[in-house]
Amino acid sequence: MDEFLKSNYGYIITLIEFIAAFTGVILYKKYKHTHVKYLIYFLVYTFFIDTIGDYPSILKKLGYFHLIKGTLIESNYWWYTIFWWIGLSVIMVYLNYRVVKTIRFKKILKYGFYLYSLQVVLYIVFRFENLFSHERYITISSLWIILLSIVIYFFETLKSEKIILFYKSVYFYFNTVFFIWVLIIIPMNFFEVYNVLEDWNYVLFKWKIYLTLNFFLYFTLSAALIFCKPESE
Repeated sequence: MDEFLKSNYGYIITLIEFIAAFTGVILYKKYKHTHVKYLIYFLVYTFFIDTIGDYPSILKKLGYFHLIKGTLIESNYWWYTIFWWIGLSVIMVYLNYRVVKTIRFKKILKYGFYLYSLQVVLYIVFRFENLFSHERYITISSLWIILLSIVIYFFETLKSEKIILFYKSVYFYFNTVFFIWVLIIIPMNFFEVYNVLEDWNYVLFKWKIYLTLNFFLYFTLSAALIFCKPESE
């Protein structure tokens, strides 16, 4: 099993993401007049981000890794920091800002995102080289704004009549799966420094957790898109 995972981990993750993205594209017509369409855009976006983000392995297989060896982009930390964590933060805030109706909650989301954006910009300006290392500042910053947007969605749902039919909403599943995903990812990020090929026990342990999380995340979102109905907005 471990040897199979070593050889095929990337392919399995890509397949899971492709299925979710393909499901979203197939069902786009169903949701094109709702905010769920932004979730579909995100699923397609994550498929391409992860596919391109595997460029170190791709270049090694093609024999061109020497082109980036010894440069800042030798590792793909910067790619996922910018395009995954910042991208996820933007979609979580944007979608929940569109969904919630309470003006106070909208303001909290808006000013929270302004603060997050300021943190990211200042960090990139003054700590640019840290983007290419194990530094987790932007990741941790992204986690708090993601949690804030999810908590605000849950608060409004609990206070409104939507709580009666919450299980029929794509937005509920979207926020719930990412809430669970984030709670597990937070402690994992503090051990990222051990994610080296010299410690295959940890690498495989991490891959198994990520594989389980991604399966849960993308198949739950796919099922929600299939079985839920568009909501009037």
